[in-house]
Amino acid sequence: MVKKILKIVGIVLLLLVATLFAAPFLFKDQIKAKITDAINAKVDATVSFADADLSLFKNFPNANVTLEKLVIINKAPFAGDTLVSLGEVNLKMSIKELFKDKKEPIAIDGVTSKDGLINIIFNKDGVGNFDIALKDAKKEEASTSNPLALKIQEYKIENFQFRYFDESSKIKMVIDSLNHEGTGDFAAEKLDLTTKTTAKVSLNLDKVNYMNQVALTLDAVLGIDLKNSKYSFKENKALINQLPLEFDGFIQIADSGQEYDLKFKTPTSSFKNFLGIIPAAYAASLDNVQTTGDFTIVGFAKGLYSESSVPKFNIAIASNNASFKYPNLPKTVEKIVIDTKIINETGILNDTYVNLDKLSFQIDQDVFNAKANIKNITQNAIVDAALKGTINLANLSKAYPIKLDKPLSGILKADVTTKFDMQSVEKSEYEKINNAGTMSLSGFKYADENGKTMNISTAVVQFNPSQVNLKQLNATTGRSDISVSGILENFYGFIFRNQELKGNFFMSSNQLAVDDFMTTEEPAKDNTAGKKAEAMKIPAFLNCTLSAKANTVLYDNLQLKNVAGKLIVRDQKVTLENVKTSIFGGSIGVNGAVSTKGKVPVFNMDLKLNQVDIAQSFTQLEMLKKIAPIAGIINGRLNSNIKLNGNLDATEFTPDLKTLTGDLLGQLLSTTVNEKNSTLLKAIGSNIKFIDVNKINLNDIKAAITFKDGKVNIKPFDIKYKDIKATIGGTHGFDQSMSYNLKFDVPAKYLGNEANALLAKLTPAEAAKIENLPINAILGGNFTNPRITTDIKTALTQLTNQLVKQQKDRLVKKGTSAITDYINKNKKPGDTTKTAVPTKPATKEEVKAKAADLLNGLFKKKKKPADTTKVN
Repeated sequence: MVKKILKIVGIVLLLLVATLFAAPFLFKDQIKAKITDAINAKVDATVSFADADLSLFKNFPNANVTLEKLVIINKAPFAGDTLVSLGEVNLKMSIKELFKDKKEPIAIDGVTSKDGLINIIFNKDGVGNFDIALKDAKKEEASTSNPLALKIQEYKIENFQFRYFDESSKIKMVIDSLNHEGTGDFAAEKLDLTTKTTAKVSLNLDKVNYMNQVALTLDAVLGIDLKNSKYSFKENKALINQLPLEFDGFIQIADSGQEYDLKFKTPTSSFKNFLGIIPAAYAASLDNVQTTGDFTIVGFAKGLYSESSVPKFNIAIASNNASFKYPNLPKTVEKIVIDTKIINETGILNDTYVNLDKLSFQIDQDVFNAKANIKNITQNAIVDAALKGTINLANLSKAYPIKLDKPLSGILKADVTTKFDMQSVEKSEYEKINNAGTMSLSGFKYADENGKTMNISTAVVQFNPSQVNLKQLNATTGRSDISVSGILENFYGFIFRNQELKGNFFMSSNQLAVDDFMTTEEPAKDNTAGKKAEAMKIPAFLNCTLSAKANTVLYDNLQLKNVAGKLIVRDQKVTLENVKTSIFGGSIGVNGAVSTKGKVPVFNMDLKLNQVDIAQSFTQLEMLKKIAPIAGIINGRLNSNIKLNGNLDATEFTPDLKTLTGDLLGQLLSTTVNEKNSTLLKAIGSNIKFIDVNKINLNDIKAAITFKDGKVNIKPFDIKYKDIKATIGGTHGFDQSMSYNLKFDVPAKYLGNEANALLAKLTPAEAAKIENLPINAILGGNFTNPRITTDIKTALTQLTNQLVKQQKDRLVKKGTSAITDYINKNKKPGDTTKTAVPTKPATKEEVKAKAADLLNGLFKKKKKPADTTKVN
């Protein structure tokens, strides 16, 4: 009997487990359909989710429905904006809810979600993007059943981001890293909801930042009246950074807006409350900090928050004769006085004003005071402020645990008053800005994480009506020293409105090393790449002109002397005007521009080289070495105009030679050639014997060069060597490959012993008639391994043909004359027979034949006449 019972129980359990596994597949489509119906019946938006899964094990004995990647996209007038994006949503419900009819609502007991975004926007007309409910949905709600019913007992959200932006008031708030959970019976009309919340809050009003990643914590019991939409603070404990606050009162939501009646205060008056305001990233534990005096924040907010009004509020922040000292730090901050109020007495946001009536403190003998008043904050904020006092920067880290890689030092002194309004700042109406006083910094020393140091011996800024005058800045860093003065034209626009920083400056330097101003990245995490220079960018906020002089500028391996010129910085671009420097024994003038606005930095330059040493410039400048590698073996000077453009290496800021395009016009002066330094010249000397490359005269040679896509083209030009004319032209690559043509017009006497032996047989008059011979040479291969071919043998053959022709012509002429002389010589005395004169000229063949006969008679030995006597 027991075995049967156990068997039945086992079968039932097996069926139950099988059902639990099968249920997700059986009810998944039903759940998916109900969720889709619930959403589509209510909203006017584009809603999607990747999938819906059902699990009977995750919250057993309850069922769990998971929605993945739920996204709600707005329609007009916010078309394309994301209202809600949830990485995951889990709905907890009773298993019995799965067996309800399709028309019956499913009750939800709990909701959890993570990795979410809620994006609330109000446009200029006051319309919110969250109002996505269908117009008839509310009317039909009472008469139709809901596919889903909320009977929530608990909820939880993890890693959410909440964004709020109001275009009309220009209020922007971001709540990041939001984690929140609550438990309570939402089925009851009145309940106590126990909540825990952590978040980081940033707040901007127009372009001014008031809160940046401020850490908030709130553990509270909220009394909720669902019928009247009223939420009351009961037991609660809040932290702003580490500042404790307690709240009392309520918030009630109505059709006209949100009604506030809140009071808040610090639970104690200890000055540790003030230290708690400072973000944890810049502070330390408040344990064992010694404090005297008090610090309190007391305030209220009461009234309606609507499209046209805000609650009236008053926040008072006060401290009197306080001090604090951190353990293990030698200095004490004392005589602290704070008197600040943030007030709105009308319920109109623009009537809010801030009075910092006094802020002062003392470290050792250095006293610092400040006060300010800000009003008309939303329409045209008016600022009236004053600073006066001294701060020894070295004492800051000795009195407060500032997290610095390297300690600061220096004395900051200020005695400044200013009054201005934001519209004048935006419109650059500097005449409406009233400044007075000075601010100075001396003995400032700073070292970054890479060990680069900046020392400012003196910096003096004078605040004049409508402008800020940098009267003096003397600084050193690395091997560089600079002295700067000038005018800042838009200081407040830069500080408060993120506008361009405009100005005109003059800089002088005894020595300026460019790499002192290069920045570096931290090593890669795997520590295989090591440190590398990060891509340089010309700051977009700079719009200024700098006239500069430097006795020496160190750039890469170059040492530039007497550098002077003007630099215009605007729109992430530096324009160089009339920049001149002495280098390579001559001077270089530069006009051009460098821009880092695009993904790849680019440049275009016009260079004027005057009397520069050829060997130095074409061996030390990689760019010129690639353009004319053979120039490195030429001793002498060069005048040249070079126009070029291309990309720059993003880290080294040197030309990317593969992208270089331009042209060069140059004239050589007082030049000699050093064959020993060139494999190419040695090869030319070996293959072309009639030229001694060391004696080539290149003076006043003018060359035109163009280069593009890694190829250099040299327009043919002529040189003279003794009485030989040569024309040179061709191309080579930045990879050192080459293809050049050398054309020579060569007198025959330079073609060696064989040619001279032939010439020796000619009379001077005949030799003068020999034409110069064209000889061609082709240079291939590369500059370190050249291949040279010539047609000298062809030229020698041509010369031989000329000489043979001349010899034949001379012999023919000589033969004709000899025949005539021979006939006349053998005439008998008294023979009056005249020598027959041909009635027509003899043909060439006849002359040759007679000449041959004559030559045979002249140059061959005479044979004895044959004895014709017959022997009997």
